[in-house]
Amino acid sequence: MQLQQYMRILWRRGWIMLLLAVLTAAAAFGFSQIIKERAPLYKSTVTILVKPARTDFGQAQAAKALLGQYQSWLESSYRAQDVIESLQLDMVPRELLGDVFVAGDLNQLTLRIEVENPNGDLANRVAWEWANRFIQWRDEENAGVRREDRIDGEILDDPVYALERPKTAINTIAGGILGFLVGLAVVFALEYAEAGIIKSPEDVSRALAMPVLSAIPPAER
Repeated sequence: MQLQQYMRILWRRGWIMLLLAVLTAAAAFGFSQIIKERAPLYKSTVTILVKPARTDFGQAQAAKALLGQYQSWLESSYRAQDVIESLQLDMVPRELLGDVFVAGDLNQLTLRIEVENPNGDLANRVAWEWANRFIQWRDEENAGVRREDRIDGEILDDPVYALERPKTAINTIAGGILGFLVGLAVVFALEYAEAGIIKSPEDVSRALAMPVLSAIPPAER
């Protein structure tokens, strides 16, 4: 098929692709707004800085080696139970742990705690309490250690929550692209269905692989 034929098809039926793209984008936007009002999901993030008392290479390497252990400590069901009791939450530790993600950064010597919850303020409270438990634990552990050998923890900033789901902009764009592709498939299906119908001299030439020498003009009315 030549480029001119493609352009002719787009000119004749391009509105189908545009219409479906607009409709599916609008549907995705509307659905996202409904989810946002009825069942939103927020994520709160707090970062803890792991601070060796000394800045020499040996102490820094020790802190890096312990970062994995600190992460395991934070991911324990005992920590979840402590937070549940402190905030008086109506859930079990495993349920709360399913909403919490902990990650360590060896380069920056930080621990990041992420908490997901339909209530953004509650997600912030859980994240803060979780991080504060770690700070208290490090203070207790450091009490029996020489000052120069201590590894402290410091919360870098207050937890901040953001909307995690739905992603309205992404959903709307994805809906528009999907609608456009569906419209494209519909257009090609229509063209394929009409491929055997002869409408013009060009169709005759293409079907018979022979040039059209003459044509009977339409009867005059």
